[in-house]
Amino acid sequence: MADHKKRFEIIIQKLRDKGHKITPQRLAIVKILAKSEGHPSVENIHVQLKKDFPTMSLATVYRNIVLIKSFGEVLELGFPDGSNRYDGNKPTPHPHVICIKCKKIVDPDLDSLDEMKKEVALETNFKILNHRLDFFGICSNCMAEEV
Repeated sequence: MADHKKRFEIIIQKLRDKGHKITPQRLAIVKILAKSEGHPSVENIHVQLKKDFPTMSLATVYRNIVLIKSFGEVLELGFPDGSNRYDGNKPTPHPHVICIKCKKIVDPDLDSLDEMKKEVALETNFKILNHRLDFFGICSNCMAEEV
């Protein structure tokens, strides 16, 4: 979803609907998540916020992300090394391409994904509730550095 303002408004409205205060710190976290450029980590979001909120703790950022995630408004990408990343711009399951060198994450538009989901359900006789599809490789910037 390219409309960052709309995503921001949706997340803020969910917080209000659930009775949560809309603090300046929470607004700043939601703004970053709604843009979700590069699928930021909690640490990355914290660094971005430290300039405007020098006393904000990493735990505060994490708690707010967990809260927003509980409403289904942020997608968590978990990795074995614990370097979880977050997507508040596109909170529904979608594929990712991840660079194994610089950790860049890109969202490809795959028109065939819905068909693949149907095919998996048909072949396995499962009702597919959720999915995660990640491709790992080396981005063009990292490949250029190797030359």
